[in-house]
Amino acid sequence: MTGLPELAGQRVLLVYGLMGELAVALRPLGLEYMQPLAEWFEAQGAEPRVVKLRTAETVAANAALLRAEMLSDPRPAVLIAHSKGGLEALAALLDPAAQARCCGFLAMQSPFHGSPVADAVVGAKPLEAAAGGFARMMRIGTEQGVRDLTTAVRRNWMAAAQGPITRLLAAIPVACLATALAPGTARGRERLHLAAAQWMEKRGYGPNDGLVPVDSALIPGARHLVLPGSHIASVSRGPGRDPVAMMRAGLDALFSAAPPAAS
Repeated sequence: MTGLPELAGQRVLLVYGLMGELAVALRPLGLEYMQPLAEWFEAQGAEPRVVKLRTAETVAANAALLRAEMLSDPRPAVLIAHSKGGLEALAALLDPAAQARCCGFLAMQSPFHGSPVADAVVGAKPLEAAAGGFARMMRIGTEQGVRDLTTAVRRNWMAAAQGPITRLLAAIPVACLATALAPGTARGRERLHLAAAQWMEKRGYGPNDGLVPVDSALIPGARHLVLPGSHIASVSRGPGRDPVAMMRAGLDALFSAAPPAAS
C-alpha cells in the first residue's frame, strides 16, 4: 500500500461504534464486530487494542476516556474508529496532547453530521425511552448516547469545533471512509440496512449505508473514500463483505501521498 508505515510493533487503537460491545458478546452466535481487523493487524505484527468504552455513553464522556487511553502510552497510535466511535475519536483528538500520540486517524462510517435514524428515534418518545432503557439494562450507557447522534446536535458540535478540526487536519493524517448501499447489492444481514437506506433516500438524505448518509461521514478537508456497502461492511464478514479489504483501502487513503479531498 502506498505510504503505509511499517506495522510491526505499531500501536493500533480500535474504537467501537454504538452497541459494538454487544455484537462482540454475540460472536458465538455467528456475529462478529471488528475482530477481522484486529486479527489482520496482529498478522502484520502490529499491536491492536480495543479501547474499552460504554458505547451508549455521551460522546464527551467517551472522548475523555479515549484521550486518557492515548496518553497512557508514549508510542503514537494509529486510531481506527467505526460509526459513533469516530465522533468520540475526533473529539479526543482536538486535544493537542492526544494529537501528539496519534500518527493517523481513520474514521469508518461515522455520522459526523448526524444520522436521520437517530433523529427518528429521539423524535418518537416511546422509541427514545426504549433505547435508553435498553442501554441502561445492558449497562452500556443511556439515551443521551443516541441524542448525541442526531443531526441537530452534530451540526452544532461540528460548527463549534471548526477551528480545532482545521488545526487537527493540519497536524496529522485524517481519512474518512463512507459507504453507500444500492438496491440489488444487499445480501444476508445487509437487507435489513437496505430498507433504512431507501427510507433515508426518499427523505432527501442521498446515498447512505442504512444508518449514515455519505455526506455525514465526510469531514471537509480530510481524505475521503466512498465504497459500496452497508453500515456493517467495514466491520463484519459475510456474503459480499470483506472488511479487511475495505479497511486497507481506508489506510491507503490515510497514508497516501495524494492531497486530501477538496472541501
